[in-house]
Amino acid sequence: MSQREWIEKDFYKELGVSSSATADEIKKAYRKLARDNHPDANPGNASAEEKFKAVSEAHAVLADPAKRAEYDEARRLFASGGFGRQGGGFNPNAGGFGGGGQTFDVGDIFGQGGGDGGIGDLFGGLFNRGGTQQRPAGTRPRRGSDVETETTLGFREATQGVTVPLRLTSPSSCTTCHGSGAKPGTSPRVCPRCNGAGVVNRNQGAFGFSEPCDDCRGTGSIIDDPCADCRGTGVQNRTRTITVRVPPGVSDGQKIRLAGQGEAGLRGAPSGDLYVTVRVRPDKVFGRTGDDLTVTVPVSYGELVLGTTLSVPTLDGRVGVKVPPGTVDGRVLRVRGRGVPKKTGNPGDLMVTVKVAVPQKLDDPATDALKTYLAAEKASGFDPRAGWAGA
Repeated sequence: MSQREWIEKDFYKELGVSSSATADEIKKAYRKLARDNHPDANPGNASAEEKFKAVSEAHAVLADPAKRAEYDEARRLFASGGFGRQGGGFNPNAGGFGGGGQTFDVGDIFGQGGGDGGIGDLFGGLFNRGGTQQRPAGTRPRRGSDVETETTLGFREATQGVTVPLRLTSPSSCTTCHGSGAKPGTSPRVCPRCNGAGVVNRNQGAFGFSEPCDDCRGTGSIIDDPCADCRGTGVQNRTRTITVRVPPGVSDGQKIRLAGQGEAGLRGAPSGDLYVTVRVRPDKVFGRTGDDLTVTVPVSYGELVLGTTLSVPTLDGRVGVKVPPGTVDGRVLRVRGRGVPKKTGNPGDLMVTVKVAVPQKLDDPATDALKTYLAAEKASGFDPRAGWAGA
């Protein structure tokens, strides 16, 4: 495929999204299309295979912010006609190529004249013509896609850390051919047409183009006898159980990345990553604010007036919390270092809120005693509503 043909491809259309789509929208569209058109799900369906390749190519560019920006800018430049584009195609005779317009140098346009800022520089990340000689992007082994899953933990498991097993069904390296794509006992051979480069070069007038090799489909190798289990892809769906260590202090909605535990790459290419979203169930006793652990302790009115020492639960036992005399209802008392543990650094604090528990029923002796107290309180001059609402 020539550079012109590559630029004129509408990757947004391939994924069914708009050019202003967010990264999450692009990822979601790609995953659905890749799942629906994966060769394993459509054996012998050439149309589905071509669609799978097309959406994979589109995702490889649009999912990378730098490549997407270059792709968008390249399409904008060619669409504007600023480099000899006419009627939807590239016109090599525009401008200084024989037309009556402005003269310009081909080397300057494609960044081959030694200067900076040419189109070759712009396309450097897309076509690898920006100065350094790299293997074209289309010939690199296709890395496996990232996989996302969820796990639900109890509050204390999440704050203290836990190891959990996860059962996943996803494309993984074929256990029969070990990811090579070739039948056991055989090996892929180097493509004779491109000598393993995955690309072939051709000239078109003043231009030289590199394009994926048709014989090996840009992989650089040919499989004469493909593995029967994975049909030469090196990948097959299988169910596996992996053990995930959830670090202490993980919060609800946080993601944990496990490198190389995602979908297997084609023909032994690197696997993608696994992202585990942690959901945390609420606790009956504890709450959480950042790294601080929160707890509300019921107390009596007398305990607040006279002061007391409360036995308060923590994640690893109990701790005594002193309540000073005259403490008001709803006051928050801090116990340093007894909050949510961290993987690194000091843990948070325990924030204890004292809340008066009002008895719903008193026996006669308690009622009489309370009445006596209220009379004494009034005689002492205490008015709980003094200065309140203009009183």
